[in-house]
Amino acid sequence: MLTWTPLESNPEVLTKYIHKLGVSPAWSVTDVIGLEEDTLEWIPRPVKAFILLFPCSESYEKHRAEEHERVKEVQEQHPDDLFYMRQFTHNACGTVALIHSVANNKEVDIDSGVLKNFLEKTASLSPEERGQALESDKEFTADHQALAQEGQTNAADHETVIHHFIALVNKEGTLYELDGRKSFPIKHGSTSEETFVKDAAKVCKEFMARDPNEVRFTVLALTAAQQ
Repeated sequence: MLTWTPLESNPEVLTKYIHKLGVSPAWSVTDVIGLEEDTLEWIPRPVKAFILLFPCSESYEKHRAEEHERVKEVQEQHPDDLFYMRQFTHNACGTVALIHSVANNKEVDIDSGVLKNFLEKTASLSPEERGQALESDKEFTADHQALAQEGQTNAADHETVIHHFIALVNKEGTLYELDGRKSFPIKHGSTSEETFVKDAAKVCKEFMARDPNEVRFTVLALTAAQQ
């Protein structure tokens, strides 16, 4: 398994990264400073995705295993154009979450470049094949590694990374959790453009409620760039 340098939850670095990958400068990654209604109002609109960074605790792993069994039995149907990929590259969860955030929002323009090429190349592949394609994509690897060096901490000092990024998106009126470590996309009920921010915040709170003594959660959002 290929190992990348982990990305920090630094909105400036992540914004620079998506622009380097080809995402239009009209979009950026921003901090979500709180999950209550008054603080959610501060997020620039429109909001196209939430990106949650959280610790992979025992309670998360237990919930993930139980959820897997439940979803496997139900065999849920998903939109044909829902872009979902597995994560096989160690420490690539930040990149996978960004791909999930952008690829499932057609309003987010992508110019020619690494990300556009990757999405076109993997459009007809399975989630597993997409994960393998990322691992063998030398351009993606080079871009990730370059941006990962721009964080404020020395990633080499944190060889054991216990944090994980996931994306929350609105796809055809359903709130989806897209986690490359899970075998399936996870549905979190109905949502809309008007209620997405509040609905995504509720899912983030559920993650936090499973680890009430844990404070190492960070929430970001893919939004219109502030003028």
